[in-house]
Amino acid sequence: MTFPILTAAPKTPAPGNAPRTEPVADLRHWWDMSVAWVDSHWLQIGIAVAAGLAIYFALSMARGFALKHAQSAEGELTLTHIAGRVIHKTKSIVLAIVAIRMVAGYAQPPAIIMSIVQFAFTVAVVLQAAIWVREIVLGLIQRRAADGNNETLSNAMGIIRLLISVALFAIATIVILDNMGVNVTGLIAGLGIGGIAIGLAAQGIFSDLFASLSIIFDRPFRVGETIKYDTSTATVERIGLKSTRLRSVNGELLVISNTNLLAKEITNFAHLHRRRVTFTIGVIYQTTPAMLRDLPALLEEQVQAAGHEFIRSSFLTFGPSSLDFELLFDVFTDDFEAVVAARTDVAIRLFEAMAKAGYEFAYPTQTTFTAAPDGRMIMPYAESPGARTAAAKAAGPG
Repeated sequence: MTFPILTAAPKTPAPGNAPRTEPVADLRHWWDMSVAWVDSHWLQIGIAVAAGLAIYFALSMARGFALKHAQSAEGELTLTHIAGRVIHKTKSIVLAIVAIRMVAGYAQPPAIIMSIVQFAFTVAVVLQAAIWVREIVLGLIQRRAADGNNETLSNAMGIIRLLISVALFAIATIVILDNMGVNVTGLIAGLGIGGIAIGLAAQGIFSDLFASLSIIFDRPFRVGETIKYDTSTATVERIGLKSTRLRSVNGELLVISNTNLLAKEITNFAHLHRRRVTFTIGVIYQTTPAMLRDLPALLEEQVQAAGHEFIRSSFLTFGPSSLDFELLFDVFTDDFEAVVAARTDVAIRLFEAMAKAGYEFAYPTQTTFTAAPDGRMIMPYAESPGARTAAAKAAGPG
């Protein structure tokens, strides 16, 4: 059956008015074409509508199942939970447009209607893909930093979400405009130049922000751990977006920018499975050679009796007032307080054992000699037989 296409007759435009017959004619033409399409394909349209509704409800049920799975997730954030969150972010309008696009070809619509469906499908899918990618990236960020500093991550998530959203939706806009036939070369160049300008203007802020994210993800240290930064030893109290706050061993609060903190070597004392303790022990010069030979074995015996690993003990140097020995041993623990207690225990054991064996600890000493104007020694001084003989000759007979 052939349907006549009715068009409006052209009319002479009134003076001073723009012609209005062509838009009316186009609308009438599209209307007539749509009526003819519905009249000739009503069965295919009905089947397509039914199939589209079925597809829409199936997709909605899948989204609902994903929502329940994401809400029931507890504990660690797994990839399955992230996938559930991503599917939950699927918009209902997108499901409807996808269902329409899947069944549109069966109904054989006019070219203009098919073009509209295709355009709506492209816009919806591109925007939805941007939302999906944003949720995936944010989910992976949260999963990577799940056992890190949650306070810092929660403070940073707002800025991270904003930056990711701006970047993804800018890309989505360019893709949509490109599909519409718009030349986007100039737009891309403008966005690139604008991004460089913003980056240079906020270089310091972004530098500290990315350094903060590096600390969150790489985790060189965490809150509560003791670290050595440059010449300072301190405990981490808070990791912020721009700076990190440390409490030194003397009680001062150190505020260091994240960029400067990562620029230097950091020693983290929290990840030591063993800690080495070093003692320097000085004994007096009156100690006998036999006692000096026996001292390393005595030190080793006391370290092993305390339950620690003996490394070495040896003579170190001749000091100004002492004969110095070095003792090294390892304490197997991550707890610094336990290391301090072990060091104290070994020191007391060494003191008791050395005192019992007759060793004397050296301490700085100084001997002063006094002389008369003529150079003769004045008591008290260490008198020798030669000095007594010289004094007797000087006194003479009687």
